[in-house]
Amino acid sequence: MITESKILDRKLLKSGHKIDQSLLWMIVLMSSFSLMMIYSASIAYAAHDGGDQWFYLGRQAIFLSTGAAAGLVAAKIPMARWKKWTPWILLFSLFLLVVVLFAGREINGAKRWIHLGPVNLQPTEIFKLAIILYLASFFTRRAEILKQFKKVAFAGVPVGAGLGLIMLEPDFGSFVVVTVVALGLLFLAGLPWRWFLMMVGAGLLSMIGLIAMAPYRVARVTAFLNPWEDPLGKGYQLTHSLMAIARGEWFGVGLGASLEKRFYLPEAHTDFILAVIGEEFGMAGICVLIFCYGWLVWRAFSIGKQARDLELYYGAFVAKGVGIWLGIQSFFNIGVNIGLLPTKGLTLPLMSYGGSAVIVMLVSMTLLLRVDYENRLKMRGYKVEG
Repeated sequence: MITESKILDRKLLKSGHKIDQSLLWMIVLMSSFSLMMIYSASIAYAAHDGGDQWFYLGRQAIFLSTGAAAGLVAAKIPMARWKKWTPWILLFSLFLLVVVLFAGREINGAKRWIHLGPVNLQPTEIFKLAIILYLASFFTRRAEILKQFKKVAFAGVPVGAGLGLIMLEPDFGSFVVVTVVALGLLFLAGLPWRWFLMMVGAGLLSMIGLIAMAPYRVARVTAFLNPWEDPLGKGYQLTHSLMAIARGEWFGVGLGASLEKRFYLPEAHTDFILAVIGEEFGMAGICVLIFCYGWLVWRAFSIGKQARDLELYYGAFVAKGVGIWLGIQSFFNIGVNIGLLPTKGLTLPLMSYGGSAVIVMLVSMTLLLRVDYENRLKMRGYKVEG
C-alpha cells in the first residue's frame, strides 16, 4: 500500500532540491511584509517632533539581516551537534535569565531586557528555543523513562527554574508560551495520560494563581471581558485595537491610511501590529496572515513527522517544538488583538518589531530548514545521525 508519506518522499527525491523551497519563500515573504508594515505602523511615532521616519524600519532591517546571518550559520550545523550543545545552550539561557534580574533594563515596570549598547537582549526569547532543544534532547536520549514519573519530574527542573525566573521579571505571556510548548512536547513524546493530565492541571492552577496574585493581571482579565467599561483606562489598548480592525472592514482603508497608528493605538508596531494590518488590509488581510501562520505550523509538523518516520527523533521533536511555539504565540497575539484573549505583551512572530525575538525566531525557522535538509539527505541514502 502506497501511503501519502511515501508519495511525498518520492516527490522530494525527484525535485532535487536540498531544502524546502516553499518554506524558505514563506519566511522571506513574511519577513519582507513585516518590514513594510513596521514602517507603516511606526512612521508617526518615529517622525514625531522632527524624528527620523526611517528609524524603526532601519533597525528592523538590521535585526532581520542579523537573524538571516545567524540563520545561515545555524543551517550549517548538523542537528547532532545541536543535540551535543543543548546542555550548554540551556545553561547559558538560564544564566541570562538570572543576569536580567540584576542588570536588566526596566521598561513599563518589567525587567526583561539586558541593555547592550544600541540593542536590548531579551533572554526569554533565547530560553524558549533552549527549552525546545533541551526537551527534544531529553526525549531522544531517555525515551524509556517516560514511564517513570519521578524521573520525568526531575527532568522538568530546568523548565521550572526557567519559568520561575521568567515570572520574577515578570513576563506572564512568555510563561504561558513556554508552559504550553513544554506540555505539547510531553504529549507528543507519549507521556502517560494520567501524568499528562496532572501536569496540565498543575499548569492551569499555576496560571490562575499567578493571575489572582497580581491585581494588574486581574484588571487585564476584567478589561478583556468588557473593554468598553473603561475605554480610557484599562480597556484603552483593546478598544483601539477593535476600532482599528472594525474601521478596516473587509478590504481595509489602504496601505499607510491607518488612523489608529497615529498616537491612538499603543505599541502599534510591536504587540498590536495586527490591528494596523486589519485597518489597512481589512479582514481579508488578517485571514491571509492567519493562513500563512497555519501553513507554517502545518509544515513544521510535516517536517517533524517525516523526521520521525526516518528515525531522526531529535530533529522531529525540534521541528514540532518550533511549530508549537510559532502556533501558540501567534494565536495568543491574534487573540489579544481581536479581543479573544487578555493582553499579554507577546509579539507576533515574524511580523512585530523587535531585536531578540526576530533573530531567535529566524534561527528557529532555519533549524526547521536544517531538519528538512537532513530528512532529504537520509532519503537519498546518506548517513545522518539522529
